[in-house]
Amino acid sequence: MLKNLKKNDYPFQLQKLKKIYIIKNIFSKNEMGGRILVIDKVKKVNKEETTKTRNTRAADMMIGKWVKCDNCKEIIYKEDLHKNLSVCPNCGKHFRLSARRRIKQIADEGTFQEIGADILTKDPLNFDGYMKKVESLREKTKIDEAVKCGICEIEGQKVVLGVMDGNFLMGSMGSAVGERITLAIETAIKEKLPLVMFCVSGGARMQEGMVSLMQMAKTSAAIAKLNEAGLLYISILTDPTTGGVTASFASLGDIILAEPKALIGFAGPRVIEQTIKQKLPEGFQSSEFLLEHGFIDKIVERKDMKSTIAKLLRYN
Repeated sequence: MLKNLKKNDYPFQLQKLKKIYIIKNIFSKNEMGGRILVIDKVKKVNKEETTKTRNTRAADMMIGKWVKCDNCKEIIYKEDLHKNLSVCPNCGKHFRLSARRRIKQIADEGTFQEIGADILTKDPLNFDGYMKKVESLREKTKIDEAVKCGICEIEGQKVVLGVMDGNFLMGSMGSAVGERITLAIETAIKEKLPLVMFCVSGGARMQEGMVSLMQMAKTSAAIAKLNEAGLLYISILTDPTTGGVTASFASLGDIILAEPKALIGFAGPRVIEQTIKQKLPEGFQSSEFLLEHGFIDKIVERKDMKSTIAKLLRYN
């Protein structure tokens, strides 16, 4: 609640508004991985503010307009965050992006042509509640799966682009995701184009069991064929890239890039510590730690990502 925040923890506009309204609020996670201020009740204090319309308008102005950075705890105007490519202007934290926004940032305007959109989730194990959850997520997120693939141009250079989306079951890889990625790889081979993959995932999709795990082998075999064809594969690891995705196509790039401070690994740190009964090094599984130990080739900030990929494509 606002009364629990220090005076400097919220912007001037909120300080001013507090003098007029009693505001009951909560912080909830939003699609970018930050915490968003949501005003769920506004009670008028100023007797001159007599109309319901004014109360509603004041509340509407504030709802959904602010994001709290989980790293530096600063409150950021949401529009400013969007203009800064969803990177915190105070500490540089890279908020998570939807596939749609990532494609908009990377692909040249109007060039992205989606492939594999008709490949949709099945329920091979008749897992209780699975399809109901999938349908609910489709309605909520307005996306149909955890990856979008297509052909586009990046600074005028034609590529096959795949972008995973953590907003859909945490980017988990089920049969539809594996099939879409495999189709993207096969399209790159057929069209003799480089492949660029943005990875974000919690790993295999447990609701599909062994069918999900099979996608690791399928996508890895497809990457092997891409390699045999002599085509470039650039893999970009974003926060978080874990589980079966890390253990398959995400780690097989000719060039592996990563965003700053991304969590990258197979099992989570707590699981590893409990298994080996040892304390892990500081920053273990961060992109900086993995760069130091040779797992990735370069850490690239979001503002430089498109130009860096384009430069690598020109060298191809």
